[in-house]
Amino acid sequence: MKLVIVSGTPGSGKTSVILNALERLLDQYNPAVVKVDCLRTDDHEVYRERLGIPATDALSKDMCPDHFAAYNLEHMVRWAEEHGADLLVVETAGLCLRCAPYVDACLGVCVADVTLGPNSPSKVGPFLQTADVVCVNKGDLVSQAEREVYVRKVAEVNPDCRVIETNGLTGAGCELLARLIEEEAPELPNTLDEVRLREKAPLAVCTLCVGETRVAERYHRGVLRRIDGFTEYRGE
Repeated sequence: MKLVIVSGTPGSGKTSVILNALERLLDQYNPAVVKVDCLRTDDHEVYRERLGIPATDALSKDMCPDHFAAYNLEHMVRWAEEHGADLLVVETAGLCLRCAPYVDACLGVCVADVTLGPNSPSKVGPFLQTADVVCVNKGDLVSQAEREVYVRKVAEVNPDCRVIETNGLTGAGCELLARLIEEEAPELPNTLDEVRLREKAPLAVCTLCVGETRVAERYHRGVLRRIDGFTEYRGE
């Protein structure tokens, strides 16, 4: 089975881009999609209705969606195998801009919203910097000059990626993404025992993470970082 993990900021057009790419792969593959989100999503139903493929939601609730996706990747693979899929696409919410959900045995695709401005590629962190493919989406909403500046900024933060200009509404550029999935998405090994994240997940070990709501400094334990950058661990 091949694995593709797609991330991007909320509203960047991930679902539309994936739909258009998968539509072009239905003759060669039996795809399945897992949509990871926080509280609620209907996107998995769109995949079922438009493409007629297995699709399910996975809600992280009070956990970071990319941490949640990593914890549950093995379950997702088993679910896809049970549905006879030979291509699994995991679409993740990617909320904190610091997570990088890609593993070393996948094709990592970042859908980037060009309307966020030319400086946004340097602000969104590893989910763009460690992607294999960056789809620059919504280019029809900005000028050609703005698109060119954005593409150059993407190349500065991730010089090794393939940059595709896509349009989730018309499907423009998605045929190239489909071809890259076909040619470059790796086969998953028989076991995920040695499969690793490409980038360490951000810190999630503190009293706030386990439900503390008081803000005074004396109530907090775990890995803590001050505004001056000093990081310490408090606790046993």
